[in-house]
Amino acid sequence: MDHTTYGLDIAKRVMQVYWVDHQTGEIGRRTLKRSHLMAFFGRRPGARIVLEACGSGHYWARQLSKLGHEVRLMHAKRVRPFVRGNKDDAADAQAIWTAAQQPEVRWVPLKSEEQQAVLSLHRVRSQWIKVRAQMVNAMRGLLYEFGLVLPGGRLAGLKAISAARAEIDRALPALMRPVLDGQLQALREVDARIEALQAQLQGLESQLPTARRVRQIPGVGFLGSTALAGVLGADARGYRSGREFAACLGLVPTHRGTGGKVTVGSLSRRGDPYLRTLLIHGARSVILHARQRSPWLEAMLARRPKNVVAVALANKMARTAWALVAHGRDYQAGGFAQANPSLH
Repeated sequence: MDHTTYGLDIAKRVMQVYWVDHQTGEIGRRTLKRSHLMAFFGRRPGARIVLEACGSGHYWARQLSKLGHEVRLMHAKRVRPFVRGNKDDAADAQAIWTAAQQPEVRWVPLKSEEQQAVLSLHRVRSQWIKVRAQMVNAMRGLLYEFGLVLPGGRLAGLKAISAARAEIDRALPALMRPVLDGQLQALREVDARIEALQAQLQGLESQLPTARRVRQIPGVGFLGSTALAGVLGADARGYRSGREFAACLGLVPTHRGTGGKVTVGSLSRRGDPYLRTLLIHGARSVILHARQRSPWLEAMLARRPKNVVAVALANKMARTAWALVAHGRDYQAGGFAQANPSLH
């Protein structure tokens, strides 16, 4: 394999490539149209291609890997400090190449099409939930302009509308009544979309070996299991350890150090906020509703606030999920059972 490294800045139509020939030291720059990118790298011997993990990054990484290249993805935050001068495509490609030369660079795991499809279902579901909240809040504000105050909470507000619809219609102008009917109908359609996506994810869980495995962890439901399957993949090789996986989800505290003194701060909140939220909510469910808590959890609750314990438990859940997938084991309270061949 050629030892040359290519820095590739991708876009919708025009791509920029930067490289330094490992034998001659000659610097190369090339501007390519989207349709010419695969042909350009198809004529090159197998080399390392580095690009940012941005929109369509995983797609291009998969396509270029089929040509025999070693493709690596890098977080955009790792590239930004190396942009010299004005920021443009050529400068970004050179910055990607420079960042790839750093000894302690961390790569973004490459996702398969199946992983991206599963995560897309989660993203669409999350989007519709946000739309539903926006619609309820907008309706609450419109009714407030006519002296109607709804109780807090989505379900409580909609229930109040149904219970007092006759009084609400008398308080509203005639022009507003069909508007309210339209909003309520739209909310019912959004609810149906959300329920359909959730049913699809629940049915998908049985088809994903990784999802079935991590579902054994207390606090992980079908949403958490399918989201973990989409991030970890089939073998979790994209992460070196469970500790690194938990850190990539932002489930670790920040810290600052100077003069030998290290100060630990609040939650870092880096990485995927959606999966982090699912794990923390699952941890809260275990704290509140578990029939039997582990000695570790009881000891934590005795000395730390519940929110802190919830994050600590979410961290432990993430690390356990990585261990189960990476080592092919089944979950067992207090340890891991031997691998189950039927789940492979």
